[in-house]
Amino acid sequence: MSISKVLKKELIEKFGKNSKDTGSVQTQVAILTNRIKELTKHFDEYPKDHSSRRGLLKLVSKRRALLDYLKKRNFDAYKKLITELNIRK
Repeated sequence: MSISKVLKKELIEKFGKNSKDTGSVQTQVAILTNRIKELTKHFDEYPKDHSSRRGLLKLVSKRRALLDYLKKRNFDAYKKLITELNIRK
């Protein structure tokens, strides 16, 4: 379950500081959120795929850690990001 290059480029341009910014917290969270949504759809069809579920939990943990970091550093950017991505907190 990988993300297409076109979609990844769109996410980078929308959430990054420039078109090559893949390292900022906002960009990483946006890409992880997209991958999490895709995997969630996958589990509707394949509920017994436990190895992919483990990968999903790792992605969610990584996103949570990045969001916690962003919340400590820049609360306004954190609030804006979770509203744009429809992440509940």
